Amino acid sequence: MGKNNYFESEKLKQLSKLNDILENELPYFCNEFFIGISMRVTPSTQLNYARDLAVFFDFLVKKVNHFYGKSINSLSLTDLDALESQHIEFYLSYLSYYIYNGRIRTNTERGKARKLSAVKSMLNYFYKRDLIQENVSIKVSSPKIHDKPIIRLDNDEIDSVLTVVEKKSKFYSQRQDNYNSALIKRDSALLTLLLGTGIRVSECVGLNVLDIDFKNNAFKVTRKGGNITMLYFSDEVKLALEDYLHWRNNRLLRANKIDTPALFISLQNKRITTRAVENIVKKYAKLISPLKSISPHKLRSTYGTALYRETKDIFVVAEVLGHKDVNTTKKHYAAISEDIKREASTKVQLRRQNQADNDDSI
Repeated sequence: MGKNNYFESEKLKQLSKLNDILENELPYFCNEFFIGISMRVTPSTQLNYARDLAVFFDFLVKKVNHFYGKSINSLSLTDLDALESQHIEFYLSYLSYYIYNGRIRTNTERGKARKLSAVKSMLNYFYKRDLIQENVSIKVSSPKIHDKPIIRLDNDEIDSVLTVVEKKSKFYSQRQDNYNSALIKRDSALLTLLLGTGIRVSECVGLNVLDIDFKNNAFKVTRKGGNITMLYFSDEVKLALEDYLHWRNNRLLRANKIDTPALFISLQNKRITTRAVENIVKKYAKLISPLKSISPHKLRSTYGTALYRETKDIFVVAEVLGHKDVNTTKKHYAAISEDIKREASTKVQLRRQNQADNDDSI
């Protein structure tokens, strides 16, 4: 099987957006930085860096004396030597509430840390190549990020969400029920696949029909960064997918679009979008657990935790979820760490049984 055209298309879109920002919102010398990191950083990450750096340079020309009133396009690497650590600290404070491109923006500690990371990466790149005299960003600490509570579905909620999606009447209006009744097969297969494999939204959206191997209950998935791997699914997932594919193929046949490669399609018979998947998950999760904010990533957390409890192998969980570092798995799935600690507490025996027996006989 060849490359997935969806991911190639997404990559080209990201590179196009990156080039647009480089041309219109960043100093010319930033081109060298992005060329330098292009071989080790994905287009998606490059695009995020570019967006964050655009905010940084917009801040400099509006708020910092040395840069004030200059155009971003006129800035040179020499100007970066005027940067001081307190300027960057001021920038972090500024990010709490600011206006960019006519819109009010805010950032939490997590957002500030990400934007600071982009600035640090850029300054470190130029400093290592002796293009600036000092990397003042090393004097600035990243904001302390407080751990967010790990939210997932429990077993009863998993059963409930898969049950409610199959009901024809479940929403508060007949119009909404009529709309969703046409998509029961798709939504059921989609949620079953996410809950039964733990794949990311982008991985799910990028799936093609030819990526599925029903004979071996396997499918080819394109991971973050473009790596391709094989994952496996249960018979329960298989049945949901087969049921959906029968509906999908009939629908596309009637629309004379049978050559559509995407596995999951919209009502317009096009590949479903990541935003649509997010909305589908939130829509059904809200019906069965209105107090929990459930996103597709929470379904991933649900699967990761369940998989660990079945296998007791953190490395298997990391491999299936596509984590390069097992510490990432532990970090995002707190319940796994708790299970590991709980199980470990039973492994250390303070007194041998025969010694305890002898003591009883005294």
